[in-house]
Amino acid sequence: MEINLNMMPELLYSMINMKLRDGMYDSLDDLCSSYGIVRSDLEQKMKDADFLFDEKQNKFI
Repeated sequence: MEINLNMMPELLYSMINMKLRDGMYDSLDDLCSSYGIVRSDLEQKMKDADFLFDEKQNKFI
């Protein structure tokens, strides 16, 4: 399934964290680049839904 910013935040949360956890991408920057997503736009959408990216854990929490 493609990742895009039109998805529900809860679905984005699940998919992005899964791809980062399973080692498909080393970082959020790599994932965003692969899907042509602007990281700041993604982080704002997630922040609006009360999800913040934790660099140390490499996932949205």
